[in-house]
Amino acid sequence: MNRKAETAVPDLSGRRAVITGGSDGMGLQIAARIAAAGAEVVLPVRNRKKGEAAVSAIRRESPRSRVELADLDLSSLGSIAAFGQKVRDAGAPIHMLINNAGVMTPPARTTTAEGLELQFGTNHLGHFALTAQLFPMLSAGRARVSTQLSVAARSGEINWSDLNWERSYSGMKAYQQSKIALGLFALELDRRSRAEGWGLSSNITHPGIAPTSLLAARPELGRAQPTHGRRLIRALSRMGVTGTAESAGMPAVVAATAEDAQGGQFWSPDGFQRLAGAPALQKLYAPLTDRHAAARIWTVSEELAGVSFPAA
Repeated sequence: MNRKAETAVPDLSGRRAVITGGSDGMGLQIAARIAAAGAEVVLPVRNRKKGEAAVSAIRRESPRSRVELADLDLSSLGSIAAFGQKVRDAGAPIHMLINNAGVMTPPARTTTAEGLELQFGTNHLGHFALTAQLFPMLSAGRARVSTQLSVAARSGEINWSDLNWERSYSGMKAYQQSKIALGLFALELDRRSRAEGWGLSSNITHPGIAPTSLLAARPELGRAQPTHGRRLIRALSRMGVTGTAESAGMPAVVAATAEDAQGGQFWSPDGFQRLAGAPALQKLYAPLTDRHAAARIWTVSEELAGVSFPAA
C-alpha cells in the first residue's frame, strides 16, 4: 500500500523541521518525505548508530537533502534540556515539529531516568518537555506542531490517582494513558496559542496500524523477541488490511505540511476502521474532547517536567 505517488508534499525549501523517532520505521519514512521536499531536517535520536544509518538512507534517496543528526533521549529530562539548549543556541527558527517517537507496552513496568513510568514519561512528558524547550524557536518560526497518537487513544483514561502506575501496572492501560495525555496536550497547545498569540499551531495524527518497530524486539525494554501482535500486523500488512511504514507515516506528513491542514485537526488513514489508507480528517476520540482534563494534564506536566510555557 504505497501512498507515495498519491499524496503530494509541497515544496518545503527554506523550512526547518525537527522530527522525533526518525531513525527507523514510520519515523524514517516521515523524515525522508519531508527532506525530499526540500526542508532542512533535524533528527534527534537516542541511538547514534541507527541515526547515522537513517541519515545515509535519506541521502541515498535524496542526495541533495539536508539532514542533521542530534542526540536526544526522550526518557531523560536532562537530555531533553540539553538538546533544547543546543537548538536555542543555534538560533534558527523551527517551522515544523513532529512529535512521533514512542515506546509501547514493555513486558514489565519500567521507568525513565527521573523514575516516571516509561510510557507516560517518554510518549507524553518527553514530548511535552521537548515542545517547551523548543518553544522560542517554534514561536519564531510560526511553527506547526504535529503530534502522533495511536488508535489506542480512542478508549482508556488518565489514571489521575496513580499517573505513575505504581500500585497496579497494566502496560496497555499505561500506553493508552500516555497517548491520551499527549493528545490532550497537543490540542490544549493549539487553544493556548490562539488565545495568547504564540503564533504556532498544533494538530494531532494517528498512523492506523502498521508493522513498525513499536512491538519489535526491544532489549532495552526487556523484550527479547517481537510480540505476537507484530507478527500478525506484518501478515495483515502483506494482505493490504493494515498499512505499511510508509503509508502509516503520511497522515503526519500531511498534518505537518499541507497548506489546508490547521491547528486542532485530527488526521488519520481513511480506510476501514481507520487502520490504513490515505490521509484524511477524522473526529476526535472521546477521551480527547475533555478540555478540563487537557488543562489539568498541562499543569501537572509542567510540574513533573520542570518546564513552563509563557504565562497566560
